[in-house]
This record gives sequence, C-alpha cells and structure tokens, in this order.
Amino acid sequence: MNSYETVFILTPVLSDDQMKEAVEKFKDVLGQNGAEIVNEETWGLRKLAYPIQKKSTGFYCLLEFKGEPTIVKKLEVAFRRDERVIRFLTFRLDKYAQEYAEKRRNLRAKKASEQPAEAVAAAENKEA
Repeated sequence: MNSYETVFILTPVLSDDQMKEAVEKFKDVLGQNGAEIVNEETWGLRKLAYPIQKKSTGFYCLLEFKGEPTIVKKLEVAFRRDERVIRFLTFRLDKYAQEYAEKRRNLRAKKASEQPAEAVAAAENKEA
C-alpha cells in the first residue's frame, strides 16, 4: 500500500455544514475503496493565489491516506464530478514526505494539547 496526500479547495459559498458534508463524501469514497485515512485537516477559508472560476477564496482541506494506486483515480473522478470542488491535487508520498507529514501531525497535536493549558493559566491570572 502506498501513502497519498490530497489537498482540495471547495467553493467559498458553502456553509460550514455543507463543507463538512463534502469532506465526508470524499472520506466515504476512500473508505468504500479500502483506503485507510491517516489524517484529516481542515485549513478553513483562505485567499487563493489567483482567481479560480471568478472566486478569490476557498475552503482548503487535506486528507492523508494509505491505499492501492487504483483508489486515486476513483477519488479524482469524484472530485471532478462534484461542482463544489474548484481545485484538487493528489500525490504519492515518498519516505521523506511521510516522515515530514508525521512530524507535522505530531507538532500539531502537541500544540493542540498545550493550548488549552495556556488558556486555563491565562484565565487564572485574570481572576487573581
């Protein structure tokens, strides 16, 4: 099984629920075809480098998964058929990219676990 990473941009006119529904749809496509989803990140609404379909912003999403090479084609067909997707890119991760992705996930998890502790400490300082 190969490791893959796909980044796709959804149209900015979607509500949060519609955006999450679209991400779930693509996760289901991967799951139905035997892929194992390793990581999912939603980067939120960001400005595009250049206008795409007369839109200057979009919802960025990243999915990391492991699976057979045939899954990529099925996922990209699903991207092309969905009018909510304005751009996508899928690529296979080599061993160095896998190491980097793992470090990035661990760092992100570490920051997420430290952040609530800092918020509690700040709240205690305000009370004192």
